Amino acid sequence: MGKSESEMNNKQIVGILFLILAIVVVFSFLGGCFYVVDPGERGVKVILGEMSSEFIKPGPGLKMPFVTEIRQINVQQDTREVPAECYSSDLQQINIKLKVLYRIPETSVVTVSRDYAGDPFDKLILPRVQEALKEVTAQKTAADIVKTREQIKISALESARTKVGTMLVLEDLVIEDVTLSKELEDAIEAKMVQQQEAEKALFHKQQAETDAETAIIRAKGEAESIRIQGEALEKNPKLVDLKMVEKWNGVAPQVVGSGANNILLPMGSKP
Repeated sequence: MGKSESEMNNKQIVGILFLILAIVVVFSFLGGCFYVVDPGERGVKVILGEMSSEFIKPGPGLKMPFVTEIRQINVQQDTREVPAECYSSDLQQINIKLKVLYRIPETSVVTVSRDYAGDPFDKLILPRVQEALKEVTAQKTAADIVKTREQIKISALESARTKVGTMLVLEDLVIEDVTLSKELEDAIEAKMVQQQEAEKALFHKQQAETDAETAIIRAKGEAESIRIQGEALEKNPKLVDLKMVEKWNGVAPQVVGSGANNILLPMGSKP
């Protein structure tokens, strides 16, 4: 009799345990047994406080009872606006506003989730981009920074990529605005005006020199022409008569006066 009661008690205990387990499973199911990793994201399982070493691809999945969390990490390209306060080589303060294009590669999803707290952009990218930009601008004057944005962007991007490494992908930097102090802007504008005036004066000087050289060449040509004609007249005096015949208008001249005061008049003219 005692043996039967003992077996019944054991069966009751086992039944209660199964019932409790069934209730836990049901509540787990109702409380989020299934999960879905969205497109453009990768999931990371947290099992009893320990992170899985492999990421989960997009799609639905079944969360086991001991999986306490499914962290989802965006692996698509993202864009952030970044302010940077820099100084030029001539110790002028320059405020630069730029956009940073970056993404987290899926191979780094687990490492970023496990080893870094907070936003990976704020922790890993932002300080390195600002540092790279400050290093580049410190090598140029304020005027050069304004005139060579693209060059500064290329140098800063290359330096920032080296600092960030391969954990995150730095796609591009876009410099949107470069702000100078009012005094510095006025000084740069005045300097540019002076340069333009100097270039204008140089152009006028070169043009005057060119005109003078042209006039000299023309005068030399005319003198050479006169010299050649003089030599031709010396060698052939009849050339004067030929020139007169070439220019004659067909009217016979008349002679007025006598001796050295003779005047040739066309036929039909009155003296």
